[in-house]
Amino acid sequence: MSDELIVRQCSPTLAGLKTGNMFSAEFESKAGTIERIRSLNLRLAPYGLCMIPLRFMEKRVLVYMYSPKRLSEDLERPQVRELLRGLGYDLSSAGGCIARLRRRMGDGGDFPHEVGLFLGYPAEDVRGFIENRAAGCKCLGCWKVYGDVNAAKMRFASFEKCTRDNCGRLRRGCTLEQLISQ
Repeated sequence: MSDELIVRQCSPTLAGLKTGNMFSAEFESKAGTIERIRSLNLRLAPYGLCMIPLRFMEKRVLVYMYSPKRLSEDLERPQVRELLRGLGYDLSSAGGCIARLRRRMGDGGDFPHEVGLFLGYPAEDVRGFIENRAAGCKCLGCWKVYGDVNAAKMRFASFEKCTRDNCGRLRRGCTLEQLISQ
């Protein structure tokens, strides 16, 4: 799991534009991957970011990078709380919510579509996606939009610009830490 992969997949989170990002990465050993994530967390923690493996598959791992502070704030929003409570989440802690998400990802059933709430997607779009079974969205970008199209398009553009800019800065020699906005 290279710094380049992290920058390509997580720039909006590194820049403070988004609560979290998820990405899939190949791995050779589970123990090695856990050690790499532990090492990355030592680098990320001073900047208020964290990375965890959500799910190990045959030779891939699904990784979640997020801002614990932003996630806690997101989980206090009434629409988010209502949605997660209805899905059996204990809202007493962000860590408990992540643990529940990890269990739901590992149970072999349908992908837990509430994951968008952990990434900072608008609750109305996550609700729309779940209720409409992913059909009939108004716009498609980083997520399917069922609510405010203009606001979503502006966010999509800011995420794309951020990723493009950070990838360029990384190629010119910036470190992962230098790309993190505080």
